[in-house]
Amino acid sequence: MAQKTKPGKPDLILLFAAVFLLAIGLIMVLSASSLFSFKQTDNSFYLFFKQLRWALIGSIAAFVTFLVPYKYWKKVSGLGVLISIVLLLLLRYSDLAVTEKGSTRWLEIMGLSIQPSEIAKLALVLFLAYILSRYPVKKLTDALFPLFVMGVIMVLVYKQPDLGTTVVIALAGGAMLLMTELNILYFLTAAPVLGAICFYLIRHEAYQWNRILGWLYPWEYATTYGWQSVNAQIAFGSGGLFGIGIGRSAAYGSLPENYTDTIYAVIGQEFGFFGTCIVLVGFAVLISRGYIISRQCPDSFGRLLAFGITTMLAVQTAVNLCVVTGLLPVTGITLPLISYGGSSLLITMVEIGILLNVSRYRKTTAENRITSYSEYKFKSRGMSVS
Repeated sequence: MAQKTKPGKPDLILLFAAVFLLAIGLIMVLSASSLFSFKQTDNSFYLFFKQLRWALIGSIAAFVTFLVPYKYWKKVSGLGVLISIVLLLLLRYSDLAVTEKGSTRWLEIMGLSIQPSEIAKLALVLFLAYILSRYPVKKLTDALFPLFVMGVIMVLVYKQPDLGTTVVIALAGGAMLLMTELNILYFLTAAPVLGAICFYLIRHEAYQWNRILGWLYPWEYATTYGWQSVNAQIAFGSGGLFGIGIGRSAAYGSLPENYTDTIYAVIGQEFGFFGTCIVLVGFAVLISRGYIISRQCPDSFGRLLAFGITTMLAVQTAVNLCVVTGLLPVTGITLPLISYGGSSLLITMVEIGILLNVSRYRKTTAENRITSYSEYKFKSRGMSVS
């Protein structure tokens, strides 16, 4: 007979890594935003207190999702995708939408700013985990429905416009589909096709093409399109090995989006190469533990859920770090747990809570060996183990 896996202890290494990164994030938001906050509100702690509030709300949400058995998310996966699509549509067709710096990414509801694309990322992972585990994908036609849903979300996110988040969704969703039995040739064919589509879209949007120019020739466009890339390089360079000291980067005041998208450059400036490496180790631990939890989960839904959440975090982290270090063009992607942003932080904390819950049901290598031996013994006696 198949034994149910009793919930055990959560993955404490994952928990400690998440708490460590969150603490670093709060410190860096305070350091990076203090000058801007003072100029805007005469209160150096204004944005820090807002981020701290979201961190507390996120911690409560993470604790709640930690207590909820992960299999429950099967029941609401479809509803979650539907809600996220409705929210994304409200961005285009309602007066609740808020436009900042040319992008319409936020909804103002009852005094709260909500970023639907962050909700959509988690909702899509839940949906794909359920669909791909419930209905095995062995041929291309089996994947049409999940591809359609993913495509709808990607189009709505791109129209905000938000190409960066669209790419993150595409890569994470594609990675989840790669875990199915689909022929690898489909992915090898899709990669250049999607790449060509992406290039076409970028080439025909002036602001996106300017970002490419600023990425390829940052010093030639140092005062325009390459402003962010150049100042990020200056920040890293001025930090040296051990940095110039916490809070001192604000005196330079030249790094745009320093408490959101480019906060990693502030870490490099204030804590130097040593500080950036410490943060990288934190993310490496967090992501590796996520994949270990996925591998050790006893059922396909849990494996796909943990894999999808971890991959979404990994891709978002990689894109942000590559942008800040000049390996990719500038795009509005935050650094999970560290960058300022309520919606992003809240959803990330919920994802951490789900991962911790999945980790309670995982099987260690030793347990898998015992289970495999028990199954072999039962089968050798002609008995069923299902």
